[in-house]
Amino acid sequence: MLTTFDSRRREYYTKRRRGVSEGAFGLRLKRSRTMRHGEWHAIPSRPWTKSERRVVFRGFLGRFTVAIEPLIIAVFFSLLPIGLLLRKQETALLLAPIFGAAALAFLAYAVVLMLPSTRAMLETFGPIFIVDGYVQYRRRTEAGLPLYFVAVLDADRSTLAEWPLREWPSSIRERDTWPAMVEFSRFGGIHRIDGRSTGVLPAEIAPLGIGVVQHSAAQERKDLD
Repeated sequence: MLTTFDSRRREYYTKRRRGVSEGAFGLRLKRSRTMRHGEWHAIPSRPWTKSERRVVFRGFLGRFTVAIEPLIIAVFFSLLPIGLLLRKQETALLLAPIFGAAALAFLAYAVVLMLPSTRAMLETFGPIFIVDGYVQYRRRTEAGLPLYFVAVLDADRSTLAEWPLREWPSSIRERDTWPAMVEFSRFGGIHRIDGRSTGVLPAEIAPLGIGVVQHSAAQERKDLD
C-alpha cells in the first residue's frame, strides 16, 4: 500500500516524464515559467514540525524586539504635529512635514527589518519539500565579482529551485553536483542533505533569538572538527 509520500513521488515524476517544467515562487530559477500550485503539491513534502516552527518564531520575536524601537519613534514623530495642533502652536503646520518625513523613514526602517523574518514565519505554514535528486553548486562571474549558487535538481537533473550563496563552501572542494535526498523550502533554502542539517535552520535557538551569531559560529567550528 502506497504512503502519501510514495504517491506524491509517483505523481511528481509522472508529470516530469510528460514534460511538466519546474519553477519556484520567489526564488531565482533557471526556468522562466513558475510552477502552478498543483505542480508544487505533487512534489513529496512534509509539514513543519513544532520544534522547527518554534525556532523560526523565536527568531521572528528577536527581530521584532529590534524593530520595535524605530516603530515607537515613528509613532512619536506622527503624534508630535497632532499635539502641536491641539495646543494651537503656530509652528505646527511648518513642522508637520518634517515630522511626517521622519515618521515615514523610521516606519520604513522597521518594515525592512521585519520583512525577512515575517516571510520566514509565513513559510512555516507551507510544506518542506523532499526530493530524491541532486544538489548542484555553481559559480559565475558578474562585473568581475564571483557569484555562487546552490540548486536542487530532480531525478531528471531539471532545476527545481536555486538560491544565492555568500561564498563557496570549502567542505565540497571542487565537486559541484552529486545525488542526494534533499529537504528544502522555497524561501529558506536547503534544510537537509541526506538527513544532515545544512545549518539553515538550527535545531534550537534561545528565546528572542539572543546569541544566534555565537551559536552559528560555534556550530561551524563543530562541523569543521
